[in-house]
Amino acid sequence: MSADPNSEVVLGAPVRRLIGDLVLSSQPGSVSNGAPPIELIANGAIDIDEVGRIVAVGSEQDLAPAVGAVERVGGLLMPGLVNAHAHSPMTLLRSVGDGLPLQRWLHEAIFPREGKLTAEDAWWGMALGSAEMLLAGVTTSCEMYWHEAAIVDAVHTTGARTVVTPAIISGLLPNGDINGWVAKALEFHADHHRPERRSHVGFAPHALYNVTPEHCGAIADAAKSVDAILHIHLEETTAERDEMAEKYGRSATQVLADAGVLEAKVLAAHGVWLSQSDMRLLGEAGASVAHCPQSNLKLGSGVAPTPAMLEAGVRVALGTDGPASNDDLDLWEEVKLAPLLARGVAHDPQAMNAATALDSATRSAGIAVGVEDIGHLSPGAWADMIRIDLDQPAFAGSDDLITRLVFAGSSRLVTDVWVAGRQVVADKSITTVDVAEAMAEVSTRAKRLAG
Repeated sequence: MSADPNSEVVLGAPVRRLIGDLVLSSQPGSVSNGAPPIELIANGAIDIDEVGRIVAVGSEQDLAPAVGAVERVGGLLMPGLVNAHAHSPMTLLRSVGDGLPLQRWLHEAIFPREGKLTAEDAWWGMALGSAEMLLAGVTTSCEMYWHEAAIVDAVHTTGARTVVTPAIISGLLPNGDINGWVAKALEFHADHHRPERRSHVGFAPHALYNVTPEHCGAIADAAKSVDAILHIHLEETTAERDEMAEKYGRSATQVLADAGVLEAKVLAAHGVWLSQSDMRLLGEAGASVAHCPQSNLKLGSGVAPTPAMLEAGVRVALGTDGPASNDDLDLWEEVKLAPLLARGVAHDPQAMNAATALDSATRSAGIAVGVEDIGHLSPGAWADMIRIDLDQPAFAGSDDLITRLVFAGSSRLVTDVWVAGRQVVADKSITTVDVAEAMAEVSTRAKRLAG
């Protein structure tokens, strides 16, 4: 979805320089996230050009003299977080159906409300969700939902970055015709895939339990034709795994492989019940899994085997899932919970280290959602970044800043946010949308959907 990583990004002259007490810099890479390359630069400076890309990163004394405006912001400057799996317009459905298992939750609580959802509803739900994420330091989200044009427009308004993956369920296709949907999805991609406007587009068959293997294969072909990601729910529950085994005689992952789906850039959400052979298939295909620990726990789905995924070469990214099943969009909570679960399940404090957890929400998450020039602060990357207030009890004492960021940090420490060099959160206040208005709209619309 991003430009060819082997091609040279043409950068303009720097027009501004931000200087922090520390800059967390990392280099881009295409390998899975076992050993993320992270560097902390004291008195670090970031030069940004007029289109919002990073021109240079380093200590102030090592960079060339500034040629644009200089802003000494202090604190820690680090990449914005990347939410690799979300249904953010579900702020309209926040917390509904609590206590129901996945399929009952979908059919009794979620789908009936979504059947009444309008494009305007989705716009306000996405606007509020996007604002919530920006205030938490989440600069990019990968959205699987309907009313995709409204989602693009809402995020364009908030100033965030999004990867929109229009969702499809086979049963909703007129006469079961996938070709018409694919044509419209490709047209949507042509119209709305605009990285320079912070808008990226992929494709999203919802799950193999409601999209046929043949339809998944056709969607994968479309995704490959425009180098886009294919975003799909996979192996989320034991019920799903048992259903696929009974229906097809093999796992959902194997069914997707047989249909040619793994030849696309696959981002599989959840992966809680992947077998070792499933993980090998995904690893060999270069696929990614969006790990959503809070949602999986709340729905009683289980705990994804992330250390085994990493060992098999599967890229692990972090996601919140939707606010109906999380019930928030604060990715910092997932950053902390992911290594805790990995260690607790394995009875091994080395099962996932802090650097890998942070990488799963930044550099590797960017690769997973198909945008390789986010999630790291390095020349050529988009200047999507956040400021962390270091003048806090959590950062007194030890020099191991990465561990403290993961286990003692939180969204409350995020003070400022920039996307493509534009400041969208200043001193903990969002500058682009009226959050109170969005809250009121979502409250009113949520009541209508529940009626």
